[in-house]
Amino acid sequence: MLNESVIKVLKNGMWDLATCAEGEPNVVPVAFKDVTEDGKLVVGDVFLETTLKNIKANDGKIAISAYDAKTLEGYQIKGKAEYVTEGELVNTFKAMVEKMFNGAATAKGALIISPEKVIVTTPGADNKKEI
Repeated sequence: MLNESVIKVLKNGMWDLATCAEGEPNVVPVAFKDVTEDGKLVVGDVFLETTLKNIKANDGKIAISAYDAKTLEGYQIKGKAEYVTEGELVNTFKAMVEKMFNGAATAKGALIISPEKVIVTTPGADNKKEI
């Protein structure tokens, strides 16, 4: 599902997470993110309060827009998220966040997102094509 081009954009580009609950959409940029070897998307939770409430209310549904701002190559990934508060993944994000904020902030947990659909958002002939 996540081919080499998608993974490259995910690893190097910007991500916005979109959720919705009770008819109220929410979108946030995220800085602490990665792709696991088994193709899951992971996001460190520093300020994801509304996102987490929405995920809880909508059975884990989430969409991610990932893109390269210079080339405009981009993808929308729809999937299901689960939230974890302990383990190696969370410890990695905690260390990253604490280093960046000199101890003033930490990661409280991590979202683990299982992709279900990947849609091209790059302008051109493949736009809206599902991979």
